[in-house]
Amino acid sequence: MSLFLKFFMGLFLLSQLAKADEGMWLLNHFPSVQIEKKYSFKPTQEWLDHVRLSAVRLAGGCSASFVSPNGLVMTNHHCAHTCIEQLSNAKKDYVASGFYAQTLEDEVKCPEIEVNQLTQITDVTVQIKAATKDLKDKAFNEKLKATMSKLETECSEKKDKLRCDVVTLYHGGKYHLYKYRRFQDVRLAFAPEFATAFFGGDPDNFRFPRYDFDISFLRVYENNKPLATNDYFRFSRLGAKENDLTFVAGHPGKTSRLLTVAELEFYRDVQVIERLLTMSELRGMLTEFSERGPEQRRTANAPLFSTENGLKALKGHLAALKEKGFMENKMKAEKAFRQKIDSNPQWKKEYSSAWTDLEKTHNEWRKSFTRTSEIEWNNFGSRLFTYAKTLTRASAEYLKPNEKRLREFSDSNRPQVKMLVQSKAPIHEELEIEMMTFYLTKFREKLTADDSFVQQVFGKNSPRDLATSLIKGTQLADVKVRQALFEGGVAAIEKSQDPMIQFFRLFDPEARTVRQKYEDEIESKIKQADEKVAQADFAVHGDKNYPDATFTLRLSYGQMKGYEENGQFVKPQTEIAGAFTRHTGKEPFALPETWLKSEKSINGNTPLNFCTTNDIIGGNSGSPVINQAGEVVGLIFDGNIQSLGGNFGYDEKVNRAVAVHSAGILELLSHVYHADRIVKDLADK
Repeated sequence: MSLFLKFFMGLFLLSQLAKADEGMWLLNHFPSVQIEKKYSFKPTQEWLDHVRLSAVRLAGGCSASFVSPNGLVMTNHHCAHTCIEQLSNAKKDYVASGFYAQTLEDEVKCPEIEVNQLTQITDVTVQIKAATKDLKDKAFNEKLKATMSKLETECSEKKDKLRCDVVTLYHGGKYHLYKYRRFQDVRLAFAPEFATAFFGGDPDNFRFPRYDFDISFLRVYENNKPLATNDYFRFSRLGAKENDLTFVAGHPGKTSRLLTVAELEFYRDVQVIERLLTMSELRGMLTEFSERGPEQRRTANAPLFSTENGLKALKGHLAALKEKGFMENKMKAEKAFRQKIDSNPQWKKEYSSAWTDLEKTHNEWRKSFTRTSEIEWNNFGSRLFTYAKTLTRASAEYLKPNEKRLREFSDSNRPQVKMLVQSKAPIHEELEIEMMTFYLTKFREKLTADDSFVQQVFGKNSPRDLATSLIKGTQLADVKVRQALFEGGVAAIEKSQDPMIQFFRLFDPEARTVRQKYEDEIESKIKQADEKVAQADFAVHGDKNYPDATFTLRLSYGQMKGYEENGQFVKPQTEIAGAFTRHTGKEPFALPETWLKSEKSINGNTPLNFCTTNDIIGGNSGSPVINQAGEVVGLIFDGNIQSLGGNFGYDEKVNRAVAVHSAGILELLSHVYHADRIVKDLADK
């Protein structure tokens, strides 16, 4: 029996309601009584409020936390990787060498990192349901989005320092309004070398035991001064030990545990397969590009790392969904649930059609998925194309009332749009050309050379000719040019002779057409059917379960605990000495020189990495692991290979979150990096 089949056979012995240490729980719907029964500790509202304000989100897709009263933020190296790479150049590569600001004045602003602190959660389900009542398909979807935008704008009061998001929970069963403080002055304070942050590389990724120092420290500034905050996690010098109760406060990105069979089949047969094939080819291209020279290797590091990480995750998803036992049990569970719904005349009338509707809609979506993804959801791997798309659409969308705009251009998202437009991140022309050539080649391949729109896009050009002329001809790498186009609006865009702007203006009408078709004929029907499924589940089980992850703040609980794999027990902790034992001097098992020089001064018995039963998923990277006292005992940076199936379910026996130990963090900061200023910040009570 394969690894994933064992996982899912165990999973379906569980009821539909969460048991054991399962759950990515809402902070305003946390199972404190359940935890008290098992662990004799009941989180109070005051404790939960402190966690909510101390745990923060990096808007680009990671978690983090305040760890000092002076705005110091702890997250993973791979979460700050883009910032570190953007601050580097050919002469000084901070990804390779690491970065430490000796003074506050040496801390450097990250071009594109935004930190969000959740200050308030409001249930707006009643308002959303009232606005969309009796509406269907296109009318329903348009009213839903308009109401969301209206609520967000009212909440943020059109202030750039506030961010408000209406969050869809239970796939439309409930809607909550999340209000955040928004911080865009975020500066890099410390990051180790990539060699230790990703020690073991792709072979060790999603594995345990691990020996990684995947950490970085940022600092939030307000009015050009370090943010003063009363809510932050103190640091535990001892950290966690085996069987200790642990909590993970973070922002899991997306799970699919509540999806129907039809939705899972579509994800498996269409979305995963297409992405896997493209990313596999992209990995090869980036690997070849990085071998051309040191500068190519440096600039390709971030996209190659991201591609390899995504590939392994998708392979895990596919392996899980291809298991016969998993899908068979999912079908049986869904059939039994539908029979329960049909046994009640009222439930049958209200909810029974949802599953059939989802199956029909996803069958229709198969016909248009590739065209939609290639034309509307495709940025061709190019920052310059993204700038052109953002500027062109912003000029048109900001002329419309807020409720009528594309959602990404709502008032609440305007500060993010401005941050992108004003970004000082460097543009790597050679890499831009290679990336755009690759994606243009795939674009023509997937839509075929006979497609009339493909012919319109290419004319007589080859993918490389087109990419080269666009990248070399555009002026959008210049921040001042982008700013002028943004402020000039439609008139500036229409007058622009910039080839990338003109290229996207050619692209935009067809892109808007396929997007509108998707939103009217696919998205709207899926949303309404999913809402019915959610209401059916509430009717049968109530709302005691947790919703699927939505990149919003969740709290999980668990223990530091080992597990069995291939008949052997995997201990829950590794020590620093193990990294030196694993060191070969060859990538990806080559420790940096700072470690090798400091080996004698380090206490090798200090814990380095550990694993817990906490329920996590992608997006939890950078999440603090805390104890009952609300102290940091670790930093989440990965999961084990079994956790890849966590997108679809959880099994306490084998699912493990993987973290850097707080004792190891302090030991290495002190004796390898001599980052005394950071250590003092962490010790500041």
